[in-house]
Amino acid sequence: MRVVEGRAVALVGPTASGKSALAHELALESEGDVELVSVDSMGVYRGMDLGTAKPTRQQRDEVKYHLLDLVDPSEEFTVAQFQREAKFAAANIASAGHGVAYVGGTGLYGRAILDDLDIPARYPEIRRVLESRVEGEQPALYEELRVLDPLAASRLEATNHRRVVRALEVTLGAGRPFSSFGAGLLSYGPVRVVQVGLESELEVLDARIATRFRRWMDQGLLEEVTRLASTRGGLGRTARQAVGYRELLRHVEDGEPLERSVENAITRSRRLARRQRSWFRRDPRVEWFVDTALAKDRLREVLNGADGFVRD
Repeated sequence: MRVVEGRAVALVGPTASGKSALAHELALESEGDVELVSVDSMGVYRGMDLGTAKPTRQQRDEVKYHLLDLVDPSEEFTVAQFQREAKFAAANIASAGHGVAYVGGTGLYGRAILDDLDIPARYPEIRRVLESRVEGEQPALYEELRVLDPLAASRLEATNHRRVVRALEVTLGAGRPFSSFGAGLLSYGPVRVVQVGLESELEVLDARIATRFRRWMDQGLLEEVTRLASTRGGLGRTARQAVGYRELLRHVEDGEPLERSVENAITRSRRLARRQRSWFRRDPRVEWFVDTALAKDRLREVLNGADGFVRD
């Protein structure tokens, strides 16, 4: 398969749907003309390999991957940072005359890249002050947001203090309304990058998730988590929330029975798959396929045709 330079496509869907294998196969067949950009919020962390389903060393030797192993798991890595790295990677791929295939299931990170979202900065000092007021002043915080940014307030539940605090944090820190950064994630604009979705029955996903997690355990996932927890800095606030890692940390750090931790990890992975499925299903622009061969045909078609141009 030869790819027309400068083209891009995205392969999306829930965890265990087969995205990674299909993307690797597509890139391998392109003989270097397609490079893969991982859209996984946890794939950026070094050493978190098995539980994030990272490509193996052999696979990375066969195909060029981007946005993996960017920071240590003790560090925080924001959506805005991810977006900047993705833009940099895409520019380098295009300059080499190759096509870009974005692949992953982290919906927010995908939207940040594919829709080029205007992402507001973080203002930690302001956030700390606002969070200190949540317990006793939650209604007052929402009222402040309603006065400063009525449109943002109308999009939020008054009781959702996390989102209210974030909207106030940005409004106060940026000096402009939170709502001015975009119409929100439930608004879908025109297609900028074609998205091909892989669909599977929930029962199939559930079985794959259980089989995959127990295979990771056989391959050394527990040892990986133990090693990461014992390194200097350990796992930071975000990294330790990764599905599978959080559950196994309860065994490593708190002595929870291992089988209970494993079962909890499988259950949480299945819930994640359902959330991801719902997220992508809400986007009317995703083109869905059950048959991986048909999905691959569509990916090839986009990368070799007019649909592959990024619409900026």
